[in-house]
Amino acid sequence: MTAPSDYIPPKVWTWNKSNGGKFANINRPIAGPTHDKELPIGRHPLQLYSLGTPNGIKVTVMLEELLALGHQGAEYDAWLIKINEGDQFGSGFVDINPNSKIPALMDRSGPTPIRVFESGAILVYLAEKFGAFLPTEPAHRAQCLSWLFWQMGSAPYLGGGFGHFYAYAPTKIEYAIDRFAMEVKRQLDVLDRRLAESPYLAGDDYTIADMAVWSWYGALAKGLVYEAAEFLEVASYTHVQRWTDQIAARPAVKRGRRVNRVWGDAAEQMPERHDASDFDMTTKP
Repeated sequence: MTAPSDYIPPKVWTWNKSNGGKFANINRPIAGPTHDKELPIGRHPLQLYSLGTPNGIKVTVMLEELLALGHQGAEYDAWLIKINEGDQFGSGFVDINPNSKIPALMDRSGPTPIRVFESGAILVYLAEKFGAFLPTEPAHRAQCLSWLFWQMGSAPYLGGGFGHFYAYAPTKIEYAIDRFAMEVKRQLDVLDRRLAESPYLAGDDYTIADMAVWSWYGALAKGLVYEAAEFLEVASYTHVQRWTDQIAARPAVKRGRRVNRVWGDAAEQMPERHDASDFDMTTKP
């Protein structure tokens, strides 16, 4: 263990804007908009404002899966929110999500627009609206929702905990990395044990629980986040690997993970999505 820090917390914390770190320019201790900016509105019933991060991918995968089932009411416009540039603090976005996090959804299919924010809430909303990917039988529904909310409670330890201190913090802190690496490996073991019992998290059927968990832990299992595959020995979680590959092979998942993506292979990028034909074009940011 490295030597302890000589930092002593003050009696009252104050905001030091120059504290460093990859996301220091957009982190702040207050809510609300920083500037006036209305959001664009497209022609489809559903208007999504997002970015192709794990949380954003959950919703675009769900929408593409619904369209694959023939639910034409799930047609959507996906508008790019550049979080590194502070788009999430524009007044129009804050009106939809006062928490200033992507994704945010406006359902304009009825006489009164409905706002939905937080990725888990959006998944449940869409599943109930279209009657898909959420079991109706009480025991199976409870299983699905349990795993969905497992992801909501667990992923902050993966992203804001392990990912931040391992990949983004301005200094490497052994205690913090060890603490969150231990927790992420425990989470992977939880998933691996469950997926040894059943094809999908809620049982035999693919559900919104799989979409939510896959966006984070599928990426982790394939070394697509934090460059930590070797460090965490992700290949050893064989049931997670099987499940990850099975979901990644779905055509709707392949489409959904491209939407609002502005990094990586140019052929996989699609900053905005307004029509199914957009997938036939290679789009650059």
